[in-house]
Amino acid sequence: MSAKPTIELEFSRKYDDAHSRQYFLKHQDGLARRLSNWRDQQLARQALKAAGEPGLVLDLPCGAGRFWSLLAEKPNRVILAADNSSDMIQVARQCQPPEVVARVHAFQTSAFAIDLDDAAVDSIFSMRLLHHIAEPEHRLAMLREFHRVTRDTVIVSLWVDGNIKSWRRKRLERQRAARGGKGENANRFVVARSQIESEFSSAGFTIVDRHDFLPGYAMWRVYTLRKSV
Repeated sequence: MSAKPTIELEFSRKYDDAHSRQYFLKHQDGLARRLSNWRDQQLARQALKAAGEPGLVLDLPCGAGRFWSLLAEKPNRVILAADNSSDMIQVARQCQPPEVVARVHAFQTSAFAIDLDDAAVDSIFSMRLLHHIAEPEHRLAMLREFHRVTRDTVIVSLWVDGNIKSWRRKRLERQRAARGGKGENANRFVVARSQIESEFSSAGFTIVDRHDFLPGYAMWRVYTLRKSV
């Protein structure tokens, strides 16, 4: 098992009970959010299929359990779920369908020091975490920990460049910087596709598949990676 984590991200400290419940509710708030969630679920299914429909999956960070029902669609899949926030795990247990919760083995841990043995799972399913990590060395540390714990594949999503939304965001960031402000999404970062794909390789992964939320427009991209070394 990994040692105690030496990296702690500032944004992760905010997920107390109130923030965790707000996080659960936001993906159901209005038509746009529901459509976005539908697309996220669709991309997740495609990524799991590209990963070979793994039988033992670690959902990290599991958040409020948004993908638990999807992961449970495969009847014989064993689902581990972990999050840095114990409050987030508790909200997930309370808010997700009881029959799904019964399928999930949840525990608290850091993505930088996962409390599991080497090659403990078939796949790590990590949606909406990498875009919070600004420093390349921090991303590499997490990817290397994923490499240690997975036996085969990793599924990750993040914001990448090369689309209209990333161009607009960079323009807004320049305007905010000129005004001396950071903006509401100051803890979310766009990564160059060439940069993150180089980091995947450095961490010992090859790219199996990749899908964009809305090709050419949206920043979200989902990668399916396979352990290569």
